[in-house]
Amino acid sequence: MGVLHTPIAIGAMTLPNRLYRAPVLEGAGDGDDVADAYARHFVPNAEAGVGLIVQGSSCIYAEGRTSPGMTVVDTREKVLRLAPMVDAVHAAGARIVIQLGHGGIYAMEAWHEPYASNRRGPLLAASPIPWFLRGSFRGVPVHVMSTDDIRAMAEQYGRVSAWCREAGYDGVQLGSANAKLLDQLLSPFYNRRTDEFGGSLERRASVLRLVREAVARHAGDDYPCLVKVPSEVSLPGLPRTTHDEALRLCELVEDFGFDAVTPVEVSVFPDTTLSRGGTPSSLWRHPGMRKRFEAAAPSRARRLTLVAGAWVGGRRAPFRAVWNRDLFAAAKQRVSIPVFAVGGIRTAGEVAAILEAGEADVVGIGRPFYAEPDLARRILGGDPSPGRCVNSNQCVSAQLLGMKGRCYNPDVVRSAVSET
Repeated sequence: MGVLHTPIAIGAMTLPNRLYRAPVLEGAGDGDDVADAYARHFVPNAEAGVGLIVQGSSCIYAEGRTSPGMTVVDTREKVLRLAPMVDAVHAAGARIVIQLGHGGIYAMEAWHEPYASNRRGPLLAASPIPWFLRGSFRGVPVHVMSTDDIRAMAEQYGRVSAWCREAGYDGVQLGSANAKLLDQLLSPFYNRRTDEFGGSLERRASVLRLVREAVARHAGDDYPCLVKVPSEVSLPGLPRTTHDEALRLCELVEDFGFDAVTPVEVSVFPDTTLSRGGTPSSLWRHPGMRKRFEAAAPSRARRLTLVAGAWVGGRRAPFRAVWNRDLFAAAKQRVSIPVFAVGGIRTAGEVAAILEAGEADVVGIGRPFYAEPDLARRILGGDPSPGRCVNSNQCVSAQLLGMKGRCYNPDVVRSAVSET
């Protein structure tokens, strides 16, 4: 039996194997049917054998979502409505962790006009928005978080984690990458604070220590808490979290008491550097998406800004197999807690090679589950085929607009239909 099929303990949680579904947005929204929407995705994945599902980012405050399709978990009642789905995933044999986060200055209240017009509060920011980005936020209220605001946010992470435990989730993961609020507090690109949460890497990282302590206090010392650690790419001359700083951050989160770490290379901007692959042209070519996009951003100038970001991100970050390997393999040499690998992993051979070489402890795949809900069966069975996903990023636009999480590449969809 290979490493892939062996159990592993993540704190108090034991996974039946080393394959996980990485977090993506399912477009489940925030309505009464949210549990059923997630179950339609996750239960088939669990039945196919995936060991762990990391549910895509759910927002700890009523505002702070990055798309209309995100789920809000700001109250106990909203979290407990997800319990039937959690029970169904467990019954199918998998574990499930929920990723918690907040969009910060990139919350949809900044760009999605129908939601912005009904906002109840300003965007939350680590520091004043960099001068060269301010034009995109013209007319949008922004609140630079005070020291007390950051402490209150940490407490909210703790409270939400306690509700997640009550709902049956096996643990939580902090959405601390991908240009979200925690990443904005970690990144020297956004964080120019002069209080205890600004300055050196260690001071910026102290927000993660604060959150970890709050999770332990509210949900229990034994409740698994996972974290993402970003290594950033940026335009020349701009500050960023470097590769070496990310590795130091991995060491710090182990010291803080996190149970596992996922190192990822991301952009300082919320573009497709994270997902890599083709330009998400469905944003302006898919009729349904284009209509939603025009409603979300009636201003042609704003749409052009968003399209330019998508186009540039796609050109700067073409698909490359296992693109995070240098980072997660180096992290594995620096920490003793489990390291999660993710990023451009597509085949059974790649999964097995990472695990057998000891480059990571658990291996994740994200978007391909849209095109292939039973993908885990193929990976766990050692099927050498490349699978259906062609990394076109046509699904990324749907996530941005809150549409149903699925494959939007017509060629892939036709191929899947012909196989059934």
